[in-house]
Amino acid sequence: MEPKEEKPSKAVDIYRDTWVRFLGYANEVGEAFRPLVPVSLVWGSYAIATAYVTADAVDKGKKAAAVHGDEPGQKTRVGVAVVDTFVWQALASIIIPGFTINRVCAATLHLLGRTTKLPLPVRKWTTTAIGLSTIPFIISPIDRSVDYLLDSSLRKVYGHGEKQE
Repeated sequence: MEPKEEKPSKAVDIYRDTWVRFLGYANEVGEAFRPLVPVSLVWGSYAIATAYVTADAVDKGKKAAAVHGDEPGQKTRVGVAVVDTFVWQALASIIIPGFTINRVCAATLHLLGRTTKLPLPVRKWTTTAIGLSTIPFIISPIDRSVDYLLDSSLRKVYGHGEKQE
């Protein structure tokens, strides 16, 4: 009987591989609930998502610092890791999906008001349900689009040929 080879396990990234990742979606949830809650709660959801994005960027900077140690250019590599992660996350987790859900919900509420005689509370709850149900469908296309955008622009500037993970 041969001994089984153990494959090295990939380190768990709490910002990408655990429930913490869902904090990045807080603003989309906030936008979906915009018709039902005070705007301060929506802005609070953006604060949660921004804290997540910032924490992920700092984490990637710390990991880059550990990997590159005292190598020449270490500070530059750390800076690139932080900037790349922050810009990617800001676009893919906050700006584009927040805008998308906001517009889906605004259009839904407007169309329901123009085309139905549903009472306002029903229109608002329907809008929220549609906004929430849209979130899973926009994540992957937005992530891929942001990868393409950064690969075609910012990452060329700092010579980073592949995504930061």
